[in-house]
Amino acid sequence: MAAALSYLAGLITGIIFLVIDPFKTDRFVRFHAFQSIFFNIAWIGLWIAWMIVGFVLGAVTKGLFFFIQMPIDLLIMVAGFCLWAYLMYSAYQGKTFKLPVIGAIAAKQAGL
Repeated sequence: MAAALSYLAGLITGIIFLVIDPFKTDRFVRFHAFQSIFFNIAWIGLWIAWMIVGFVLGAVTKGLFFFIQMPIDLLIMVAGFCLWAYLMYSAYQGKTFKLPVIGAIAAKQAGL
């Protein structure tokens, strides 16, 4: 349950479960806490980069790209939410689902 809760508020709960005493030694919880932190950092970075690209292309196309960007933004948000929900669900089920790059880094940090 603690591993699933580490995804609940992203960075905050990930850090909390890394420092709370009974969970900081559990490798399974540590893996999911690190993966939660890294996933949220990557998600924020991706979102910032996408917004910059959107503003640049919006300026180049004199606002026409904004009509294309809105449905793409919706798809990105839904995909991110689904991935977040799946990560939380798989942690609750006791599975160690590793994201392609982030999961390897989290496993190394957690000692798996």
